[in-house]
Amino acid sequence: MFTGIVEEVGSVEAIDHHKAGARLLVKCARVLSDLTLGASVAVNGVCLTAVDIRVDGFSADLAPETLHKTNLGGLGPGDLMNLERPLSLQTRLSGHIMQGHVDGTGALEEIRSLGDDNREIVVRVPEELDRFLVYKGSIAIDGISLTVASVENSLVRVAIIPHTWDATNLKRRSAGDKVNIECDMIAKHVEKLVGRLTVKP
Repeated sequence: MFTGIVEEVGSVEAIDHHKAGARLLVKCARVLSDLTLGASVAVNGVCLTAVDIRVDGFSADLAPETLHKTNLGGLGPGDLMNLERPLSLQTRLSGHIMQGHVDGTGALEEIRSLGDDNREIVVRVPEELDRFLVYKGSIAIDGISLTVASVENSLVRVAIIPHTWDATNLKRRSAGDKVNIECDMIAKHVEKLVGRLTVKP
């Protein structure tokens, strides 16, 4: 489990594509402090398993499903990625509960200045995810825990404070970029439960 509070912005050292899947080599520092073989790390909001740890980074294998469902397969050397280690029992839940199970990718439509280094980003999400997003609800974009400022016709607007801009890979994003989306899992559970309770004629 993760919170969407990015700990470090790492970079792609290399991505080696195989017949099925790929291996991602991540260059980083902070998340290595207690990283162990087989441990989880959220990379752009995707829960990955560290399969090799080096003094300056780690490697993780990407399954075909991960390449299909996320933006990781489109990364190249030097691209920035948001990194977060999983929750511990002592961790404050500053963001919202996330699994690192990306629901799909959205398209970054616009980055708009609001003044005083505050910004608003607009993301077009897949139509099938729109029903899980509500005003003032939570959304994870590239692993960043954010609050929905508005959602209409599959366009989601979120405010970005200066700290979030500086501490994540958003500062290197531009219109047209593909971003990973994870909806609030509570919304997904509620939809399923309500669907089961619906009385069929």
